[in-house]
Amino acid sequence: MSADRDETRKVALATPTGFLAFGLGSGLSAVAPGTAGSLAALVPAIALAAVPLWAGVVIVVLAFALGCYLCGETSRRLGVHDHGGIVWDEFVGLWLVLLFIPFSPAWWLTGFVLFRLFDILKPWPIRWLDQRVEGGFGIMVDDALAAVYALVPLLLLEFVMR
Repeated sequence: MSADRDETRKVALATPTGFLAFGLGSGLSAVAPGTAGSLAALVPAIALAAVPLWAGVVIVVLAFALGCYLCGETSRRLGVHDHGGIVWDEFVGLWLVLLFIPFSPAWWLTGFVLFRLFDILKPWPIRWLDQRVEGGFGIMVDDALAAVYALVPLLLLEFVMR
């Protein structure tokens, strides 16, 4: 294991801040850490689906605010802006999507795929913000926007199906 990888593991596992920013360790995945983080986010999302919508929104807003600190601090400690292993932003982005769609495997799979698609492709203005906004807020905001992009077709589909 390289010294950089050792340092990354140390930052990710040695403190609660790093552990949360690395999505309970899921961001340490050697393959597709963003997708691994999004998969790990499904577990707490099940509990989130059990609360009223207003409470879920409050939780996601608080998780976003917390993420600004977690991701910013962990990024600073690593010396890398938006390190690929920092996946708390994927947690919060996916939670935002799942809050507003029905709790069913088909809807959640579609929400997951659309969120990952928009998070990876980063259509305008997501990429623009990602390249210009620094710190923890910059790390968090692109995933929040990817969630909004994913929600648009999902909510339209849900409206049409009613």
